[in-house]
Amino acid sequence: MRVTKKYLATAVIAAATIALVGCAPTAQAGGDAGSTDPGEPVKVAMLTSQTGPLAAYGAAYTAGFEAGLDYATDGTGTVDGRELDIEWGDDQGNPDTAVSKAKDFIGQGYQILAGTAASGIALALAEQAEQNKILYISGPAAADAITGVNDYTFRSGRQTYQDVATAGTFIGDPEGKKVVVFAQDNAFGQGNLAGVQAVLGGQGATVEGVLVAEDATEFTPFAQQLIGAAPDLVFVAWAGASSGAMWTALSQQGVFEAVPVVTGLGDVATYGAYGDASSDISFLNHYFGGAAGTDVEAAMIEHLEAAGAEPDLFSPDGFVAAQMIVQAVREGGDTVDGMIEALEGWTFDSVKGEITVRAEDHAVIQPMFQAKLVKAGDSWAPELVDTIDAETVAPPVAGE
Repeated sequence: MRVTKKYLATAVIAAATIALVGCAPTAQAGGDAGSTDPGEPVKVAMLTSQTGPLAAYGAAYTAGFEAGLDYATDGTGTVDGRELDIEWGDDQGNPDTAVSKAKDFIGQGYQILAGTAASGIALALAEQAEQNKILYISGPAAADAITGVNDYTFRSGRQTYQDVATAGTFIGDPEGKKVVVFAQDNAFGQGNLAGVQAVLGGQGATVEGVLVAEDATEFTPFAQQLIGAAPDLVFVAWAGASSGAMWTALSQQGVFEAVPVVTGLGDVATYGAYGDASSDISFLNHYFGGAAGTDVEAAMIEHLEAAGAEPDLFSPDGFVAAQMIVQAVREGGDTVDGMIEALEGWTFDSVKGEITVRAEDHAVIQPMFQAKLVKAGDSWAPELVDTIDAETVAPPVAGE
């Protein structure tokens, strides 16, 4: 098997980053010797946030997974007649909880583990996967470091590099352009600045940061500072209660008239969070309902609506995870090594279009989107501006 290396760890834009927690090895699940008779159910452990700060992300992922499983198994829930024994666990957004539950699943003989929206949790589970030689498919967790971390770890969503590279498409070739990152002066903001410096700076842009204290309530001076910097693009990474006041200040001071302003479009619950600035912001986007226009997306939306759910930011991550698990079981036999080989280099049609699991480092090469918000009655709704080709925003191979 290959030995891969970690790629640069940058900030998580859409999903929270939580500190990595180390853990000791547990009983080996066995990557080379088959541990299951061909006719027995395949045990799959799904671990995501059902409670805690990322519970909404977990709910979208879970609903997407159920739709994806229905699609990938033609409604049978089985793979070539073989049952999938799927057990769900709540990581509570806590790395210690996640690792404890993962160890319990592994001790029960589970060879497939999937899920989690938090990057710190995903990295901790990736460590468990390598120690115990099980297949792990992370969920919405965005940290670049998950890609190529080890042979046993895959992902079903996008990564930070793809977010930032999509932002860069609003200015075309970044070479010679000036980008200002406007963010709070905390780990989240500093991480986003580092991410933009790594991605767009690495493509030739000059990247500067305007970082604001977390307790700031007056944003007019910072808006004027952004205009004074005369950038080609302002990249905003902001979270928390001050978001509304910040966007209002940028609007009132004419920042949107002076320079393109880009930020990430979050889940459905955030569509009304931008106030009067909503129609002026350019959004990079992983997914929103209706963005892709594919037959697979239509099937997912039909399943979600029948279950009383709606398509959301991380619905495709769950859907893709189900497709990957079915592929691993169908083509991989009863060994983890076989499952890994079945996924490496696999190209398939999914919600967002054609997706490839890159063999070298397990990056998920996928289209991304540009979007805008438009008024829909008393609320706001996303509208597609452009679809960004998967190769345009593909991260470099980890370790190279």
